[in-house]
Amino acid sequence: MEVVIVEDNKFRVSSNPHVRAGDTTARIMQYVLIALLPATIFGVFNFGLHALWLVAVTVASAVLSEYLFDRGMKRKNTVTDFSAAVTGLLLALNLPPAAPLWIGVIGGVFAIIVVKMLFGGLGQNFMNPALGARCFLLISFTSIMTSFDCDAYTGATPLAAIRAGEQVGLSDMVLGTMAGTIGETSVIAILIGAVFLLVMRVIDLRVPASYLISFALFILLFGGRGFDVQYIVSQLAGGGLMLGAFFMATDYVTRPITARGQYVYGVFLGIMTGIFRLFGASAEGVSYAIILGNLLVPLIEQFTRPAAFGKKGTRKGAAK
Repeated sequence: MEVVIVEDNKFRVSSNPHVRAGDTTARIMQYVLIALLPATIFGVFNFGLHALWLVAVTVASAVLSEYLFDRGMKRKNTVTDFSAAVTGLLLALNLPPAAPLWIGVIGGVFAIIVVKMLFGGLGQNFMNPALGARCFLLISFTSIMTSFDCDAYTGATPLAAIRAGEQVGLSDMVLGTMAGTIGETSVIAILIGAVFLLVMRVIDLRVPASYLISFALFILLFGGRGFDVQYIVSQLAGGGLMLGAFFMATDYVTRPITARGQYVYGVFLGIMTGIFRLFGASAEGVSYAIILGNLLVPLIEQFTRPAAFGKKGTRKGAAK
């Protein structure tokens, strides 16, 4: 509790928090949108004009859904905080480039209305809205969401090829000249955006580093190929791991707020992603791992919450 002496020498008592930052939600979301631009631009360049339309429709449906929900519930308009735009863009980057436009519409509406707004809006949703919508689409429209054939590429994704025992060029995986979702293929584009977020102090490395390191160790121990650097790097660069680690696992609302909890959360994500990829039915697993992690965040925070001042131990030299 904060006590302030005012001019009439009376005390004014106010509740926490007392430390305030200059950043607003809108500014942070704008930073995230800027950070996603390299992956978005490369995805459109890589997959063609349909990918651009799919991104535009998905973002528009997410923003419009939030606007109409606010109007219908007679609530303050919240689209100006740009969180709906971020959700729509993240969802779009997780869609196959040849998916029909109505998939983006359904996904955008589900992400905003069902996962976000029905649970109270920004700050109240229990899972990442973009990933919640992606998993909903995967369950409902499996054939569309798992088909990555388009005008630019045909055939299996790199992770599916690796699982089938085929060789995949690391340079193609790093550059992104391969099949996949719109925003997951180029590691370079994703890392450019991640560095921007780190420099602007929007995110830190607790969750991404613990996620990627624990995943790499899991692959090393249980991948069945020993210390095969190419295989480990291919697993790190393939699929939505990099996009998920830096842009979705770091979501302020659905990650733990405690420092220790963030490390535990990252390790859990790494292990679960490894289990899904090595032993699951699909070669991917990032979306399901992060959603499971989101559901466990309250439990993680409960066990990693620091002790309140004065509740643990005694002062040095205190009388017994």
